Amino acid sequence: MTAEHPFAQYIRILGKGRQGSRSLSQDEARAAMQMILRGDVEPLQLGAFLTLERMKEETPEELAGFVQAVQASLPLPDPRPEVMLDWSSYAGKRRQLPWFLLSALLLAANGVKVFMHGADGPGERVYTPDALRTLGLEPSKTMADAAARLNERGFAFMDLSDLCPRLDEIMRLRPLLGLRSPVHTLARMMNPFRAPVLLQGIFHPGYRDIHQHAAAILGQPHVAVLKGEGGEIERNPDSACLVKRVDEGVLSEEEWPAMFPARHMKDESMAVERLAAVWRGEVGDEYGEAAVVGTAAIALRALGRAGSIANAEQMAAEMWKARVPARLNAA
Repeated sequence: MTAEHPFAQYIRILGKGRQGSRSLSQDEARAAMQMILRGDVEPLQLGAFLTLERMKEETPEELAGFVQAVQASLPLPDPRPEVMLDWSSYAGKRRQLPWFLLSALLLAANGVKVFMHGADGPGERVYTPDALRTLGLEPSKTMADAAARLNERGFAFMDLSDLCPRLDEIMRLRPLLGLRSPVHTLARMMNPFRAPVLLQGIFHPGYRDIHQHAAAILGQPHVAVLKGEGGEIERNPDSACLVKRVDEGVLSEEEWPAMFPARHMKDESMAVERLAAVWRGEVGDEYGEAAVVGTAAIALRALGRAGSIANAEQMAAEMWKARVPARLNAA
């Protein structure tokens, strides 16, 4: 008789029928993800695991366990840079430009060390790796290089393929499986440099609670989760924005009002070069500039630098007005 594969237990827990199945505990989720990251699972098992998790949706405890496994697998440079803000970017934009990139660079220009990580993907979307290259910002290939750039200019970006190749490989199974997987949620939460403030952008509103509660389980000091434009960490100035937070173990939420009374039209050109032109003041963009300021304001609240929504918006607007046009590529 063939001995049972060690990973089979986790598939059985998830898939043992309507009455017999259950979610994984945090410890079980961590152990399962450790095996996945090491490559100690068969392709068939990985597909079954990802599909079963997608069918029921990951719990906060499972997500916390997955994050712990990934964090333990990432070699941190010594000394570790004091990153203030972790910013994930995995959705891509198709209706509006990635204005959040200017928000992150604006914060970096004002002393906030921002580490961004993300990936490209299929379809006609604008993804962060290519957008940053268009702006003259090349991704770091190693965490050591990212640390050096963070210390030099307060901003660094890494593609998931360099940051955690195994996760990138699994994320790219989506066209094969036809489904998103827990990795799409996990990647947003891995916070490689253990920044005290974690921003989370989601598309499906139900994931706000999952991210918020998982962050609380992990003991993440500060978290702000929002349904961002296109699923990115970007405030849509045309709509009210509910932000769910964790601050030193205390869970809360606040609604940021719409910044305009009427909605703007979809951006038909999606010309990334316009981001730099708006930064330099060569052209104006009502929607884009509001998105930049509004997104930076949410970050300032999460960082504890503003005591209210109005104060955060005023601070962000003043930063935008005082920006140095020549410093886009060297915040």
